[in-house]
Amino acid sequence: MSSTDLSDDMAWAAFETRDRAFDGRLIVAVTTTGIYCKPTCPARRPKREHVRFYADAEAARAAGFRACLRCKPDAVGRDRLAVAEAVAMLDAAEEAVSLEKLAAQVGYAPHHFHRLFKRATGVTPAAYARGLRARRAAAALANGESVTEAIYEAGYSAPSRFYETANARLGMTPSVWKRGGAGVTIRWTLAETSLGPLLIAATDKGLCRVAFDEDLLALARRFPAAEIAPGGSALAVLATRVVREVESPGRDTDLPVDVRGTAFQEAVWQALRAIPPGETRSYAQLAAAAGNPSAVRAAGTACGANHVAVVIPCHRARRADGGMGGYAYGVDRKRVLLKREQREDGVL
Repeated sequence: MSSTDLSDDMAWAAFETRDRAFDGRLIVAVTTTGIYCKPTCPARRPKREHVRFYADAEAARAAGFRACLRCKPDAVGRDRLAVAEAVAMLDAAEEAVSLEKLAAQVGYAPHHFHRLFKRATGVTPAAYARGLRARRAAAALANGESVTEAIYEAGYSAPSRFYETANARLGMTPSVWKRGGAGVTIRWTLAETSLGPLLIAATDKGLCRVAFDEDLLALARRFPAAEIAPGGSALAVLATRVVREVESPGRDTDLPVDVRGTAFQEAVWQALRAIPPGETRSYAQLAAAAGNPSAVRAAGTACGANHVAVVIPCHRARRADGGMGGYAYGVDRKRVLLKREQREDGVL
């Protein structure tokens, strides 16, 4: 019987497949040995009838089990708490926090904590902090504050530090962001694919919308303040590469994008792009990679908020039970894209 928020079948599947996303969320106890392990323990798997599941090491100890000396499950809880504490520290900081200070606060060596933080969140502490500052600046600009006020309120030490990264992060200059995107030119085209017509739209920085079953009117509603122009030769090469991703997905991983979301959404999108073609990840795994293992539902929402279908491959997300899950453009298209990737990689 499971003492976690997971069903026994889900817990067993995570243990059987050594699913790293469940380290810190699940403890596996073996009645024949009297020990408890983390799901990724390299030891040989016992019979299922000899296994009990617990939410944490404390619960397993209370039931009379002792920690495995091979996988050291107690360290997982400490690592998870350290990352959570570091994230809270970054969220509350009004100025930049050095890696050394961050690591010292949670009791780890800087180089070790750098790896630990990136493994848990999908980004480095510095990248997380940059994303947080930029998100705060964008929110302040959207609320009508002046550019200078927004920069300092977001935690930048000087305007120059913001302008160094603003274009890459926001996809447009701060003043244009403040005007709701006015002055940005978006070029678009409709391309024929074997899965149906595909809207492809891009700014000078990269793709901002890739979607099946959408047209110019839908694009104009999405970007009401932008100048929308036919793609022409300026978009032709990029559009060809996108279509190639529909017909043979996973071949072109360097397609430029100009999309924005919350720090968590962007971390989920980054995790999606890191999945090898032909493989899938559960929403729980994506949530863990984005730095918040408990935000499984939010990870699904982030997949649904993806602006560039196929390019950010949200079709590689699935439910914890192995089911297909949803897809904005229909589960049939999702199934075809995955089969194409698997054939290319020799899986089928």
